Amino acid sequence: MTPLTAFATTLQPSTPGLLDIHTADRAAGVLIGAACGDALGVPYEFQPRLTDGQLPAMIGGGLGPYKPGEYSDDTQMHVCIAEVAATGADLTSRSTLDQIARRFHAWREGGASDIGSQTQSVLGAAKADKAGSPAEAVTAAADAYTARTHYSAGNGSLMRTGIVALAYLDDIDGMVEAATLISSLTHSDPECVEACILWCSGIRTAVLYGTFDGVRDGVALLAPDRQDLWNTRLDEAEANPPHHWPSNGYVVTALQAAWSAITRTAVPEHAPERGSFPAQHFQLATEAAVRAGNDTDTVAAIAGALLGARWGVSAIPLSWQQAVNGWPNLTGPDLVRLAVLTAHNGADDADGWPSAARVRTPAYAGRAFAVPHPEDPWVRMGNLPVTELQGEAPIDAVVSLCRVGQEPIFAGTDVEHVRVWLVDKEGANTNLHFVLSQAAHQILRLRRENKRVFLHCVAGRSRTPAVAAAYGTLLGVHPHTALVNIYRALGRHWTLLAHPQLHDAVYELAGLTPHRPRPRRRFLLDIARPSEHRSG
Repeated sequence: MTPLTAFATTLQPSTPGLLDIHTADRAAGVLIGAACGDALGVPYEFQPRLTDGQLPAMIGGGLGPYKPGEYSDDTQMHVCIAEVAATGADLTSRSTLDQIARRFHAWREGGASDIGSQTQSVLGAAKADKAGSPAEAVTAAADAYTARTHYSAGNGSLMRTGIVALAYLDDIDGMVEAATLISSLTHSDPECVEACILWCSGIRTAVLYGTFDGVRDGVALLAPDRQDLWNTRLDEAEANPPHHWPSNGYVVTALQAAWSAITRTAVPEHAPERGSFPAQHFQLATEAAVRAGNDTDTVAAIAGALLGARWGVSAIPLSWQQAVNGWPNLTGPDLVRLAVLTAHNGADDADGWPSAARVRTPAYAGRAFAVPHPEDPWVRMGNLPVTELQGEAPIDAVVSLCRVGQEPIFAGTDVEHVRVWLVDKEGANTNLHFVLSQAAHQILRLRRENKRVFLHCVAGRSRTPAVAAAYGTLLGVHPHTALVNIYRALGRHWTLLAHPQLHDAVYELAGLTPHRPRPRRRFLLDIARPSEHRSG
């Protein structure tokens, strides 16, 4: 069993048009995963290749030059498609393709920070051609480009293909048609189309099943006389490091470099006490894609889309989610919104998520409350209703462990907002330990910056105490003591023992055997007497 298949899930795909908790996480990771890879690769594009010992970072610069965390034309064009796909439109219809073509033109004329030579040539020729609809003109220009040059198989359509797969999770034939048409808007060379079909197949399968098998399975979707060639190319990718193909502006070598980075990067073992989590495969493989060199942002964007589809947005480092940004004035939550809406056929859920300015607060959230963390009074623990109170908030940062909507978390107050994908349901968090660790370290980072922090979930009774206790252990407090002290601080606002996975993860992150008292009365007795350190 390979390292990749060892962590494959056994979940079945969701009902068409609907996403379960796990597939929603993975769908949400596609566009932001691509953007994070893009932004990570931006500083190193066409620069000397990084060595294995060099750690890429979202420091900006590059060809833009770009701000730290800013993505390039790869994601900008991806967003042009996503803005249309997020409405639930049929991406194979002529009117929808016209919308995308118009967005490409508007981006080129008013938003492009950088643009590939093939895309520039095609869009420029199409703009000058007044015949036909916008999509027809662009496709005709792409066909003409392909006919007159031997170098028409650039990577410029593969870099923006992830969102297409999300629009056709329940329709393989539709996915193949959409991938073909949307690639052909600027890149109609058969190799570009085939690469987009393979990668869309990979992303679709990753979202639905939690595996990377879809890239290999997608070969069967190609013409029979092309299948052996692509199988050989994938074999080569799995046998060689990402930098084996220095000229990765070619769509085939870009795909091979991305696939190499994914398949040749080992999935870390689950050892939370050592800070080792399978979810870290997202970061490690994306960094490997950047180290491929040359067209670093594009190779990493291609890899990031598939990695996000496999591991979910919950596997993307929170520091990357916080940093990523780009045209047209989008941030991480905006990219998640576009991806989820696309996978939901353009519809929000019953609470208005992901589009609502503020999601509906359920009755079980109770009355607003906020209490100081027992180990750090500059961290306040509370619930969602607190964020609805009027007036200036006496805080500098908010860590939200639930869905909150698109508007600023405190109206009229400029605070840093960290959004954490953590679900209040047993078995719902594929990357539970990683997410809990990430959230606790974000609080530690904010406090080291001398910021006053408000930590909350919907009711403040399970996710909030778990993360608060994990933060306490980072301050040197024993897990049992941290949990008991959080219980005392929250009083009746506590149901963590109803969620044993959250409770146990606090111990496991500290390398200890969970102390889960049975019956519940034993834990309550601990509240009444001084805490003692326990080793399990």
